[in-house]
Amino acid sequence: MAGYIELTGQNFDETIKDGVALIDFWAPWCGPCRMIAPIIDKLAEAYEGKAKICKVNTDEQQELAEKFGIRSIPTIYFYKDGQKVDEIVGASTEQEFKNKLDSLI
Repeated sequence: MAGYIELTGQNFDETIKDGVALIDFWAPWCGPCRMIAPIIDKLAEAYEGKAKICKVNTDEQQELAEKFGIRSIPTIYFYKDGQKVDEIVGASTEQEFKNKLDSLI
């Protein structure tokens, strides 16, 4: 079973430098983050080999959250070949995430 990639300051740049990546900035105490967690898990399975589905725990990776100016969670970034191309702030639907990923692949 595929799973998402947990990003840290050590693996962030290397992980997202090639291809398409969805990055979910989240925290365990965040209600909307918990709401979309099953969607993120489902996307990780559905897009295995096509896109990287990643998560950043903002409680554990505060430096990354500060680096990207994350002010509210969940914040979802979309990257293509190391460049941020889109974002969604707040909970969203599985279809919206799929539409954005599909447009980048």
